[in-house]
Amino acid sequence: MEYLTLGSTGPFVKLVQSLLNRIGYNAGPVDGILGDQTFQAVIAFQADSGLVPDGVVGPDTWNIINQILRGYDTYYIRPGDTIYNIAQRYRTSASAILTANPGIDPNSLFVGQPIVVPYGIDVVFTDIDYTYEFMELNIQALKARYPFIEVGTLGTSVAGKNLYYIRLGTGSNQVSYNASHHANEWITSLVLMKFVEDFAKAYSVGGSIRGYSIPRIWDYSSIYIVPMVNPDGVNLVVKGIQPGNPYYEQVAQLNGTGQPLERVWKANIRGVDLNLNYPAGWEEEKQIELSLGITGPAPSDYAGPSPLSEPETVAMVNFTTQNNFRLVLAYHSQGEVIYYQYADLAPPEALQIAQLFSQVSGYAISENPEEASYAGYKDWFIQEYRRPGYTIEVGRGENPLPLYQFPEIYEANVEMLLLAALV
Repeated sequence: MEYLTLGSTGPFVKLVQSLLNRIGYNAGPVDGILGDQTFQAVIAFQADSGLVPDGVVGPDTWNIINQILRGYDTYYIRPGDTIYNIAQRYRTSASAILTANPGIDPNSLFVGQPIVVPYGIDVVFTDIDYTYEFMELNIQALKARYPFIEVGTLGTSVAGKNLYYIRLGTGSNQVSYNASHHANEWITSLVLMKFVEDFAKAYSVGGSIRGYSIPRIWDYSSIYIVPMVNPDGVNLVVKGIQPGNPYYEQVAQLNGTGQPLERVWKANIRGVDLNLNYPAGWEEEKQIELSLGITGPAPSDYAGPSPLSEPETVAMVNFTTQNNFRLVLAYHSQGEVIYYQYADLAPPEALQIAQLFSQVSGYAISENPEEASYAGYKDWFIQEYRRPGYTIEVGRGENPLPLYQFPEIYEANVEMLLLAALV
């Protein structure tokens, strides 16, 4: 974590502001600028935490912040403890503690017994620039809070980051959703991670979302979510890249656009557009590239030296072939449109399902974008399985989309994410 003081800027400042606001300290707008209001909130937080109240977010302050960000505490039962008074102390609920500790008998606690105590705030922050590290922290927190979810990996990225999946449900109807094939479309990862948290929370209390019974979906379907296909690229556009990084020189050379990385970089860390790297019309895609003068790695639109040249796309193909997905959703931004076709190979029901998705989201329907008609994940899925596959383009504007659009984007997509597990 970065050392922050008055005048610091960037995604870690946003993280501190968002957290302090959530736990009762008025840090002001989550704007990534550590101004006087945030500075005073840090001082108050430090004083209440037994730290030197100097307003500087250094190692000691980060240790406490990271503990809260982890989403839970490991607590050891003391004499006189009850689940209820522990919940009060942590500003959480007794049911949240019982959910995180399956099999525990609240009437037979013993001194020294370790339990997981979730904090009383959601762990997925939707007002911060979303890095791989934040996502990983969220996944660990959600697994601790909701032990019934399944978490695993399908491979690693070029730079060795885990490609995580999260499974919701135990039913035989398998579906899969993925996000952030493109680096500067990372807001889609937030959409899926917030959905995971809301779904798991609702299931833990036998609840519903938008009138859909979550226990019913859990029993009927298994939803496999890959929230960040391109973690190296996401970190590149959110955090930038520093000298000493093994890809620093290559990235600097490839970005000859004069534009900030966040505006132009869609590719993985070595300049391959992952959603053009699948074996579905890949040769046709290469002809389009050549007509545009793209002959090698680039911030976007380079399909790689061969289909599946990248570990990320290999992992996605292997993961898909190892399962039996009836339907897939690939999340991108922007345009508020649903693409459902590839080379006229989609089954007839694909359009009918797209029409349902359009009704609940307000998004338009299109067969395929002319500028990206080949070599995408959903293209490959439709080609291989002749089953419904969709590219969902969320939001409007230039990527990366501003976070103020997130509530509207999530509102438009949450019912689609539920419905896709049932159609």
